[in-house]
Amino acid sequence: MATLYIVGTPIGNLEDVTLRALRVLKEVDLILCEDTRVTMRLLSKYEIGTPTMSYHAQSKLSKVDKIFELLENGKNIALVSDAGTPCISDPGVLLASQVLEKFGKDVSIVPIPGPSALVSALSCAGISVADFVFLGFMPHKKGRETLFKEIATSKRVMVFYESPHRIEKTLESLEKFCGPERKVIIARELTKIYEEFVRGSVAEVRNFFNVNKDKVRGEFVVVVSAVS
Repeated sequence: MATLYIVGTPIGNLEDVTLRALRVLKEVDLILCEDTRVTMRLLSKYEIGTPTMSYHAQSKLSKVDKIFELLENGKNIALVSDAGTPCISDPGVLLASQVLEKFGKDVSIVPIPGPSALVSALSCAGISVADFVFLGFMPHKKGRETLFKEIATSKRVMVFYESPHRIEKTLESLEKFCGPERKVIIARELTKIYEEFVRGSVAEVRNFFNVNKDKVRGEFVVVVSAVS
């Protein structure tokens, strides 16, 4: 039986990779990468020579057919994203769904747990996160206001990803819908050199980024406290 491994890779620090992930990446016949250039930094560090092939949201059907052919011939494949665990707010979920639809139980899909920006941010949030809702990436336009209204009244911690291009606009919307005193935690550049947590009221955090424009860069995880 062929196996498709869903392999978690570092979100920043390359030392965060697990021993099991390294073994699997060495043993499989092919590694599917969101961006082969990004993945090669990890593979080069650990001297892994497994062949790679790009797979992302814009991949053509012919590439999916090639993946199916390999699995039909009993080849084992690892799927990785540029950072973190694939299939979580990630185009890899489409491939996993297609493999399940085509092969059912004839191909095994195996998780290789690893780093996750979501879990990393929650672990250091400093608030109770026993009950939370993960929203993935906030929509750019359609449905955005509806989600902020949901966050405003939620009795659960709400967590989502945001880009540097929209983080200030997002904080503005949080202040508008949740009020300036709602507690928020922003995790930035997790496990990288400039890792930083900014904690406080929405107004305080918004002011921090207004004053420190040089900090409006990298990738953000936003944690919004529940309504008490």
